[in-house]
Amino acid sequence: MTGFDRHAVGLKIGVFLFVLFFLLGSGLWVGLALMGVAYMGMIGFTPRNPGSSMSITVWSSASSWTLTSLPLFIWMGEILYRTRLSEDMFKGLAPWLARFPGGLLHSNVVGCTVFAAVSGSSAATLSTVGKMSIPELRKRGYPEFMIIGTLAGAATLGLMIPPSLTLIVYGVTVQESITSLFMAGVLPGLVLAGMFMAYIAAWSVVRKDQAPAPEPRMSLGEKLSASVLLIPVIVLIVVVIGSMYLGIATATEAAAFGVIGALLLAGIQGSLSWAAFRDSLLGATRTSAMIALILMGAAFLTLAMGFTGVPRALAGLIAQMNLSPVALIAALTVFYIVIGMFLDGISAVVLTMAIIEPMVRAAGIDLLWFGIFIVVVVEMAQITPPVGFNLFVLQGMTRHDMGYIARTALPMFLIMVLMVAVLVAFPGLATWLPKLVQAAQ
Repeated sequence: MTGFDRHAVGLKIGVFLFVLFFLLGSGLWVGLALMGVAYMGMIGFTPRNPGSSMSITVWSSASSWTLTSLPLFIWMGEILYRTRLSEDMFKGLAPWLARFPGGLLHSNVVGCTVFAAVSGSSAATLSTVGKMSIPELRKRGYPEFMIIGTLAGAATLGLMIPPSLTLIVYGVTVQESITSLFMAGVLPGLVLAGMFMAYIAAWSVVRKDQAPAPEPRMSLGEKLSASVLLIPVIVLIVVVIGSMYLGIATATEAAAFGVIGALLLAGIQGSLSWAAFRDSLLGATRTSAMIALILMGAAFLTLAMGFTGVPRALAGLIAQMNLSPVALIAALTVFYIVIGMFLDGISAVVLTMAIIEPMVRAAGIDLLWFGIFIVVVVEMAQITPPVGFNLFVLQGMTRHDMGYIARTALPMFLIMVLMVAVLVAFPGLATWLPKLVQAAQ
């Protein structure tokens, strides 16, 4: 691998890819594995000093101002997760959903949708809503496979509905506006939540024998009284998303507003203890550091990949195949489902963008739309074994076998595949709102 030998390119690419899969499969931290592979690539394909190239690239990626919103949104979700705000949110939603076909199972979907709008993390959404809903739904006699399955699927909405950590990482990687990506995720996120709720309603009609008895009716006054508990979370959502929609704040500034708002609301509510504050800060720091290390490794790998010529070769191969944009999207859907079985969502995005982005640009696909497509297929990765992160979280919460949890999540996986088809058929779902916001500004 030493030196720049033009006559051993095929061998070097083979060694490069072998080292990549070996390090990723060895259990080494993803960020360090990416850096190690990139270092090998730099040695084999360019006479440049790999050490200085790595330091410059890593610093440039880590010091991006756009990336500042990432730890802030993570911290906001951690604050909600560790205070009583999330519990109050469930209590406020339940009375309105009890009479829907499927009953309180809808609280999994709506709860995840609402919490996703102030969290950005699939794992945080799943943990928070699951701790509230699983005991309540079990107590009321809902089938276990529906409780687990709907929660596994609905928690992935944390990746799409803004603020989304995956969209931030995607935007930084392809140099797209984070605010525009956030706006692009709103309508598809709501449509996907609606599809999940339609599945629950259809189940309740087809399997009437499995549905528990309806909840006792509540008066409008009782429902409105319970809804008061939703006000703090709704205020926070309006502040975060509304400030971006109106052009008052960038994504980073909106994240700062969200953190301050979450701290104030938790303080007013009386659930912000010193322990909760400390744990939320440490939790956000750990998660942010993990994602930042992956992004650093990915930035260096992107540089190395450019020297190997792999992205250009693959882009050229795709161009020779003359695939239509729809055929390309179909191929990429299968591709991301497969790699999603072995990589977490953020790693899959940063690891593949160096290769995929040139193809997408060459096919004339809108990068805003493609960002939402990426989020949907990454959502699938969250509930596909053997490395489905949501499956691991649910296994820890419920002690069920991994195979059982994966089977319960299969219908939600198929709904996400249908969502890809909906996005292809109606691309305006992802592009209409960003264009409207840009025109208003």
